Amino acid sequence: MAHAFKFAVLSLALLLAACRSDPIHYHTLIPQQPAAASSADVLLEQVSVPPQVDRPQVVIRQGNSSLAILETEWWGASLADELRNALVNQFASSSAQPRLGLRVEVQRFDSVPGQYALFDARWRLRAGNGGALLNCRSVIQTPAGASIDELVLAHQQNLKRFTELVSQAASGGASRCPALR
Repeated sequence: MAHAFKFAVLSLALLLAACRSDPIHYHTLIPQQPAAASSADVLLEQVSVPPQVDRPQVVIRQGNSSLAILETEWWGASLADELRNALVNQFASSSAQPRLGLRVEVQRFDSVPGQYALFDARWRLRAGNGGALLNCRSVIQTPAGASIDELVLAHQQNLKRFTELVSQAASGGASRCPALR
């Protein structure tokens, strides 16, 4: 009888250990340090993201053709909402200049732990009065460490560089697409 009781207790302990789930970690694309006000007053009109990565869970690329959805690593919102909030944060400005409308169509948002974070987007900048129109494409890649935190920081850096490019175009009269430096 004692062996049956020990077996039952051991079985229960193993069952409870198997049911244990790892905690969920939440990440944001909004940097901890507030953004410096951009030199141009940009109104973010629209952000679109590929459906493969537009989800609450962080999606990483594995090899040439595989994606992995990380069930314990989540964005604070869907990726499209995270990007929208981060860009609005970066463009926060109190300037009295006329607003410029910005539409961003993300082509690729790759996360490769231990290698890089990639932001590839087509974007359109236009004057609020229906004036000049500029269509550009920016591909920004930043080396990333192996952890998800390091990967998110690399994505934050990509967005900072992206907003600098858009601000540069907006400040220059939006006559041509700026180049990465």
